[in-house]
Parts: sequence; structure tokens; C-alpha cells
Amino acid sequence: MRDEFRVPGPRRERASARHLGHLKRLLPYARRYAWVLGGALGGLLVTRLLDAVVPQFLKIAIDSLADDGIEPNLVVPALAILGIVAVRFLVYVVSRRTLRRISISICYDLRKRFFNAVQYQGPAFFNRFGTGDLMSRAVNDVRMIRMVVSFGWVTVMLFGFTLAAGLYFMIDMSPELTAWVVLPLPAVALTAFFMARGMFPYFRDRQEAMADVTSFTQENLNGIRTIQAMAQEEHEIARFRRVGTRYAQKVYRATRYQGFMNLAMSVLIPISPIIILFHGGSLVLDGALTVGEFTAFSAYLMMVSGSITSIGWSLSLFTAAAAGTQRIFEVLDTPREVTDAADARAPVQVRGEISFADFRYGHPGAARPTIDGIDLTVRAGETVALLGRVGSGKSTLLKAAVRLLDTPPGMVFLDGRDVCDLPLARLREAITLVPQDPFLFSTTLRDNLTYDAPGRGDDVIARAAEAAGLGDTLRELSGGLDTEVGERGITLSGGQKQRATLARGLIRNAPVLLLDDCFSSVDTETEDRILQHLERVRAGRTTLLVSHRVSTARHADRIYVLDNGHVLESGTHAELLARGGYYADLEAIQSNQDRDRARKSRLLHDLESDAPALVSAVGADG
Repeated sequence: MRDEFRVPGPRRERASARHLGHLKRLLPYARRYAWVLGGALGGLLVTRLLDAVVPQFLKIAIDSLADDGIEPNLVVPALAILGIVAVRFLVYVVSRRTLRRISISICYDLRKRFFNAVQYQGPAFFNRFGTGDLMSRAVNDVRMIRMVVSFGWVTVMLFGFTLAAGLYFMIDMSPELTAWVVLPLPAVALTAFFMARGMFPYFRDRQEAMADVTSFTQENLNGIRTIQAMAQEEHEIARFRRVGTRYAQKVYRATRYQGFMNLAMSVLIPISPIIILFHGGSLVLDGALTVGEFTAFSAYLMMVSGSITSIGWSLSLFTAAAAGTQRIFEVLDTPREVTDAADARAPVQVRGEISFADFRYGHPGAARPTIDGIDLTVRAGETVALLGRVGSGKSTLLKAAVRLLDTPPGMVFLDGRDVCDLPLARLREAITLVPQDPFLFSTTLRDNLTYDAPGRGDDVIARAAEAAGLGDTLRELSGGLDTEVGERGITLSGGQKQRATLARGLIRNAPVLLLDDCFSSVDTETEDRILQHLERVRAGRTTLLVSHRVSTARHADRIYVLDNGHVLESGTHAELLARGGYYADLEAIQSNQDRDRARKSRLLHDLESDAPALVSAVGADG
């Protein structure tokens, strides 16, 4: 194997009580089904007791054939064994089916809690846990837990019962032979236990490597258009080969270790049957043991040794589930970045005044604060625009208003009340944020536009779509509102997606609307038409919009220009132009660009108009 695919071996760390202790956190989920679980376990114990009775009837039947002094008796033992097998089958099927349903229910509860926890996390959490990693934890790690709930700990409980029942019957038939055959069994059990402990790092590393594969695949598929546009398919295939090879190596190492454990067990377990064959055979020849007892004794030994063998397999399930539980609760134990205050009270009515008082915020790991002491007030019913360079803090202000960031207390206010003292759900009902990155779910346009309240009528949807400049698009689509937009709205253009997300925000008719540069993919003519609609539908309501275009900002009642986390200048469009500062310079640059674009369009139009004449002239010269 080439060096580029070589990866370091797993960390030399054995499973200990500390590692397996992670499984204790599953007990609250099991307690919800305690009575049903007890019934299923009772049924499995009954099946194991029936298994222990079968060799007794075998002994009776074989002794009746081997001893001339006993009348042959085959019918009664055969019917008894047949009846036991039938009863055991019914009890086992019902008990095992019940146990499987319980394991599915426990994993459903766990996965539901996992999903709920992720829904309320913030940006720092998603910087730490990638989407693919979270998917791997929610699917692969939970599956490991289901396996141990279905089989692992049940096998351990049945082991104790089987060992007690088997040894009871074995001692009853021959204490001497029992003492001989059980001598190797502790060595078998200890070997299984210690080797299973050594599997913990292998399983943990395998699951982490699987998370890397899932993360890579998810990210690659999301960026497939970029990959194809830049002709990087071979590069991505090579990258996946490295990630996939690392996962394959981890799986190989775990499988190799487990195979070595199974080999060691297969070498140790035959020792007891060999003892029975030689020493038990001599006892039969000496008359100390009947042939029927010898057969039954062998059957009980197989029961006991088989249970001991299964301990190694069960412990491997425990180690895998312990690693999975550790990874699951690593997510569940992560505290929410933004939470409701203990005394949070919803406002009776929202007028829509937003204010920032000496607002400061720095992103984790940033060299300097993103925003450093901004004082800004948006009066109720006012439209305010924020302009500035990339990274000047515009989007941060909008996210702070709806507490998508952990807003410091005493800095952001809605109608004079600290947003930290308002319930998050109520705050986000009162303030609608249309984000910079347009996201659509892989469903119909109707479902996307009415995402927060699906029961809205077509007339309400149509008004919001017209205001957002989406009306023409809806009329062009063959399915109209029922058109499937594909994953992340892939069937729509960038401008159409932006207008769809704007319509989704407008349809809520919230007291405060925050628009985060949601016209960047829209041409200036369409943008101007949309802004005119906004002035009409948002009359009397507060609107705060972020843009890089003067053509957008000039529609606002007031404009704030941000730079390096500070307010550089503010005022109306006319006031800022008269001041001759940054805004005026930006307006001059963008106006020239607009004039250049108009000139280019006119030249192209003239060229297209002259094209037939040029073709005729060329034909005449030819």
C-alpha cells in the first residue's frame, strides 16, 4: 500500500469501566419501557429454561435404548421435545419481536432528542460539528446503540441464567466430571473479556473515520456544481480515495482484531469437549455414568460454553455502543449558545423600534471585534439601510437583533426592552430576517413560501410573490406554486431563489423586517421595482436592509455607512451626497458603472440591429 494511504494505528487505550460507563446514560430511555422490557426478558428466560429441559428427555430416550433392563421409551420423550420446541418457538418469537420494537423505540427517542438539540444550536456549535459528522452520529452511532439494546446486554443476562441452569444439571449428573470440564471456562471468559476491552479504540476510530467519509460526501455533493464547473472531478475522486482508504483501514484493523479474538476463542473452547470425550468416556465404561447422562452432559456443556463464547461478541457490541454513546452525548451535552432568560416575558404589542446601544461583538477566534461600539436606532415604521465594505459588521447587526448570535445583555433593544429578556420564539415572530444566502427546501414553491404557516390562501401568497418580484416567475412555471424546486432550490436561478426567500419573509407581515443583502442576484431594474412594492406593503412597519448598492439604499429614510465595526457616516441619501464622503464616492463609482452598463447594452443592441446589413454586405463582396 502506498505511503499516502497509510494512517496511524488506533490510540492504545483499552475499554475500561469509565468508557463502558457511558452506557449508563441509556438507562433513562430503557426505563420508559420497563414493564414491556421485563416481559420480553422473562420470555427469553423461559426459552432458555426450556432449552435446559430438552437434554433430560434425550437422556431418558437414550438410556432406554442402551440399557436392556429398561423398556424402550421413545414416543414420550419425542413428543415432549416436540412440544417444548413448539412452545419455545412461540415464546421466543414474541419476546424477540418485542425486544426489537423496544430497541427501535429507544433509538427513536434518542435520535429525536439529538435532532431537537441540534435545532437550537448556534454558529459556534456548527463550526465544531460538521453536517456530515452530525449525520454519522445520528445514523451510525445510534445503530450501534440499537444493536446493544437488542442483543448485547440481553445476551449477558441470559448468560448468567444459562450458566446457573447448565451447571445445576451437570453437577446433578456428575460432580467430578463437572469439576474437570469447567476448569478451562474461566480462561475462556477472561480471554473474551480482556480482548473485548482492547476493541474500544478500534471501534471508536472506525466510527470517527466513518464520520469523515460522511462529512466529505455531504460537502462534495453540496458543491458538485462548483466541482464540475472547475473540472475538478478527478481531484475530488482522489481526495475521496484517501478518505475512503483511511476508513477501510480502520474497518480492516477492527475486523482483524475481532477475527483474532474469535480465533483465540475457537482454540480454547474445544478443551472442555475433549475432557468430556476422554474422561467422560472412561466414566461411561466404568459404569459411573450412563450413555444418556453422557449425552445430556455434553448438551449442557455446549449450552454453557456457547454462552461464554457469546460474551466476547456481546462485549464487542458494548464497546461499539459505548463509543457511539460517547459521541451522541458529546452533542447532547453541548449547551445552547442562545437561551431564554428565566424571567422572559412576551411583549403585549410590538411597535417595531430597534436600537443598538454601544453594541460590541467579536466572533470567536477573530483578531479584532466585528462591531466595536455602535449606537443606532431604527424608529418604528422607519426604513433604514446599512452600507459598508465586506466584514464591516452589517450582517452581524441583523443576526444580533434576532439573537442568532449570543447577544450581550443591555445592548440590543426592541421597543425599549432588552431582546435578552424576550422569549426567543416571540422575538423571532416579531422580527423576520431574510438571510443573505437564499435557502429553499426540496419541496414545492408553495410549501417554501408558506413555511411558517402552511394554511395560507393563494391570494395571500400571490400578493407576497408580486411584492417580491416573483409574480412573473410563478406565471412562467408550468406548475405554478406547486412546482418542485429541488434540493436547495436547484431548479431556480440565483435571482429567483432570492426573490422566493424575500416573498417568504414578506408573507409573515412581521412588525420588523430585516433584509440581509437579498438583492445581490437581482438586476437594478427588478430591484427598483421590488423596492417600490416594499414601500407600499411595508408602510408603517419597520424595515432594516443591508446592501452594497446605493440604488438600494437611496429608498431608505436614513442610511448608515459602516466601516471596521463603526458608524462612518449617517443621514439621508441627499445629506450623504452633499457631505461628499464615502457614500458620495460610492454613488459616483456605481453610477458610472451603471452608465457603462447602459452604454454596453446600447452598443450590443445597435450591433444586433446592424447584423443583417453586415451579412448582406459580406455576401455581396463574396
